[in-house]
Amino acid sequence: MTTLLGWLAGFGLVSGLVMGFGVAPREVIQGNVQRIMYLHVPAVWVAYLAFIVGFIASVVYLARRRDAADRLAHAACEVGTLFLGVNIATGAIWGKPTWGTWWTWDARLTSVAVVFVMFLAYLLLRGAIDDHERAARYAAVLGIVATLNIPLVHFSVYWWRTLHQPPSLLKPGSSTMPSVILTALLVNFAALALLGAYFIARRARLLAAEEEALA
Repeated sequence: MTTLLGWLAGFGLVSGLVMGFGVAPREVIQGNVQRIMYLHVPAVWVAYLAFIVGFIASVVYLARRRDAADRLAHAACEVGTLFLGVNIATGAIWGKPTWGTWWTWDARLTSVAVVFVMFLAYLLLRGAIDDHERAARYAAVLGIVATLNIPLVHFSVYWWRTLHQPPSLLKPGSSTMPSVILTALLVNFAALALLGAYFIARRARLLAAEEEALA
């Protein structure tokens, strides 16, 4: 199953590149720099999905103390942190030519940075505590609290004045995005979602092997 996910992810990534660079048109105002959207936006969606998986797995672990749930939470939060880092990096690259700066303490950017730091703390916490059960328990609580901040990130563009534009999708009403751009965006989201699922599956298997070796 993991191997199949890997092949599907590879096919999806190639398809996403073709859609983003070969099919979707050049944006009239921003030019080719807009094409970074096909990585920037799907990356944060996949990060959110991974954190939600980690949230659910953390709740299950706290309720049932299942090691498999802890491994899934650990793997999902690692992968979510990776994809959120990609989102922040590509946002900075996109922001420089459009806003004139790599970073600004805009409400959206600041709230994303807070979530990113919280999940970095999650990963550091796991490595800082030698007792596995205690590390898993503390990390589960932190992962749940960190994930609860995601709605704040999403609604920050509505609640405060920001440079960051409101979402083109995941909002009330239909999207105003041209269909070819929307299709390219969704193809890239599917590709990154498959890649994220592949990374989570491989990381969870590696964590299981590590625990078995230590036992």
